[in-house]
Amino acid sequence: MAGSGRQDAGMTTDFPEPIRVPVNGVELEVFEAGREHAGRPVVLCHGWPEHAYSWRHQVPVLAAAGYHVIVPNQRGYGNSSRPADVTAYDIAHLSGDLVALLDHYGYEDATFVGHDWGAAVVWGLTLLHPERVNAVVNLSLPYLERGEKPWIESMEEVLGGDFYFVHFNRQPGVADALFDAHTSQFLRNLYRKNTPQLGMAPIDLARAAAPLGEPVMSDSELAVFVAAFEASGFTGGINWYRNLDRNWHLLADVDPIIRQPTLMIYGDRDTIQRSPRLAEFVPGVEVVSLDCGHWIQQERPQETNQAILKWLDQRR
Repeated sequence: MAGSGRQDAGMTTDFPEPIRVPVNGVELEVFEAGREHAGRPVVLCHGWPEHAYSWRHQVPVLAAAGYHVIVPNQRGYGNSSRPADVTAYDIAHLSGDLVALLDHYGYEDATFVGHDWGAAVVWGLTLLHPERVNAVVNLSLPYLERGEKPWIESMEEVLGGDFYFVHFNRQPGVADALFDAHTSQFLRNLYRKNTPQLGMAPIDLARAAAPLGEPVMSDSELAVFVAAFEASGFTGGINWYRNLDRNWHLLADVDPIIRQPTLMIYGDRDTIQRSPRLAEFVPGVEVVSLDCGHWIQQERPQETNQAILKWLDQRR
């Protein structure tokens, strides 16, 4: 259903109408464009607290370049299913959704593009189902080494209980309620340029009366995110964090090397640390850096599109 403009919930730019696709025991809200280019699938995977709409600048450009662009709201987001069980958001379920999405469209494999938590899911998908991924493009979040201790346990030792990853796990429901009560304020304060976001930053941002820095998007674009999270709440997305240690165990016996061609796009001002050993775990990686913060594809859409298309064209 590509090509029609979205006008509801403040979605004023041209964005595909969604369809609902049954996958892996849930339903995903999926936006797609370029179906006429069947056989060249590119799946775009959003992060937290995002939405398929975060790829609004990439969808038409990739479709115009001859790709079948598939953009799901992953489980817990938008109008996709939101299971109540916390363990329903582990990497086995999240990657299973994407595998089932390929099955729905009849694809053996696809190029997967992820940002933030979407990148984490794409890394995990590639480890668990390497035959379904022909290439990887990830933004912001590099490959996360498994290490000797579960991730939340390690973060708690190094960064303390106030670090928001740890807080989400050790105090379930607290952050969810705060974000739900201050949805518009939280997202307005979060989607800014050049603002450090460390420690308890997300919770601090939800409480802050005034934003810092420059907005990443227009008021009408922000309204899309606000409307989506006012309807869905934040618990589904936060449950992804609550499975980090479970994911550590699930990946115990998996070959840790990413063997697919990979493009890693960093933002020079992003507070997420780069991986000094990325090439050891992703030997086929090429790295691009853009002058921006965390919201790479929304802050620098033209440069992001150019980097992705150039890399995809070289692979062809």
